[in-house]
Amino acid sequence: MLDKVVIANRGEIALRVLRACHTLGIRTVAVHSTVDRNLKHVAMADEAVCIGPAPAAESYLNIPRIIAAAEVTDAQAIHPGYGFLSERADFAEQVEKSGFIFIGPTPEVIRLMGDKVEAIKAMKAAGVPCVPGSDGPLPEDAAECVKIARRIGYPVIIKAAGGGGGRGMRVVHTEAHLGNAIVMTRQEAKAAFGNDQVYMEKFLEHPRHVEIQVLADGQGNAIHLGERDCSMQRRHQKVVEEAPAPGITPEQRAEIGRVCVEACLRIGYRGAGTFEFLYEDGRFYFIEMNTRIQVEHPVTELITGVDLVREQLLIAAGEKLSIRQEDVTINGHAIECRINAEDPDTFLPSPGLVKLFHAPGGPGVRVDTHLYSGYRIPPNYDSMIGKLIVHGRDRATAIARMQIALAEMVVDGVKSNLPLQQRIMSDGGFQQGGMNIHYLEKRIAEQREKAIGLG
Repeated sequence: MLDKVVIANRGEIALRVLRACHTLGIRTVAVHSTVDRNLKHVAMADEAVCIGPAPAAESYLNIPRIIAAAEVTDAQAIHPGYGFLSERADFAEQVEKSGFIFIGPTPEVIRLMGDKVEAIKAMKAAGVPCVPGSDGPLPEDAAECVKIARRIGYPVIIKAAGGGGGRGMRVVHTEAHLGNAIVMTRQEAKAAFGNDQVYMEKFLEHPRHVEIQVLADGQGNAIHLGERDCSMQRRHQKVVEEAPAPGITPEQRAEIGRVCVEACLRIGYRGAGTFEFLYEDGRFYFIEMNTRIQVEHPVTELITGVDLVREQLLIAAGEKLSIRQEDVTINGHAIECRINAEDPDTFLPSPGLVKLFHAPGGPGVRVDTHLYSGYRIPPNYDSMIGKLIVHGRDRATAIARMQIALAEMVVDGVKSNLPLQQRIMSDGGFQQGGMNIHYLEKRIAEQREKAIGLG
């Protein structure tokens, strides 16, 4: 078993990792920026090391300082959480070269799956269904690009090979706009990711976002833990996630899960990972793989009873998977609402002093947050301040519990998206289930137009 782990992150995920470590008797080191001295996990960690000022580039993205913190505290391993350096192959590489264990996949696998073009090639070779596309980076020749688009059929979407998080992509509906879209996406990709390669895919007009959670030990064993539906999105960012996905049959789950497990074994995957798919007309289309723990991992934990972060730690310690596929069962339904410190109407961030925080409770309610009364939310990082997760015997029960929990939750002093989440839970389309990835933005636009009209 690992003896001491550096938690190279902040906020609720850092607290989540700390708790998993302490459950296993592993000591923890919290690294933090100067504005994060008062984070809950910093106070709870066995040791804490300040690694720099507030800007992430000088602290949470500063690889030498994080590795130095591991050195001075005699830690054995580093857990990257999600975001920041979690999917940086060079970080994993430098961690391992420095003699520490990286709690995640190998640098080679992170690099492979981080390049969307190479990832799609690898998944096609592994038999994973993919969206029809250019089968590689687009050439410089504009005429060849036109031929590729005609073969795929409009609308198409241009994507950055090194992209992610909803950035570096443009939808093109007509040939007249293709050339300009490619040029602009190349420029954006170069500026954002340092890689101007782009590729083209068929743009699915009404898909859902369904993803498969996997665990692999890198020693020839891998399992899947079912699927999550993450279709409630705004600007390609997930707002609500649930598991299992409405309308997915046990037979579909077993088949796509089997394909993902085989792909894990083929690429030599290690740790927790997620295969993300667009799902339309009963078919799955691979879009990317996240080589880390996901924000929405709690919904999978609640329906399977598997502690995913604990499993990450055990795998990193060199243990083989203790869970077999036949041990995985789906129990009830879980929903997660991301709670952000932002205006629920304009979505502008709302940092500041939390005068009062009250977490909801009751059967099947879980709150993952670093928030507390008197905590000052800094303006330097992502606006997510927590996650509210509920579990029920079925989807209707889970929705009812979420509505009660949202009504009970208090975040006073800053604005939050609690009103938006309450509207989503009461929305007829969401309650019906199976809405596509464009549904939420369309509903937000309709409500905004209605409000303007009433004004």
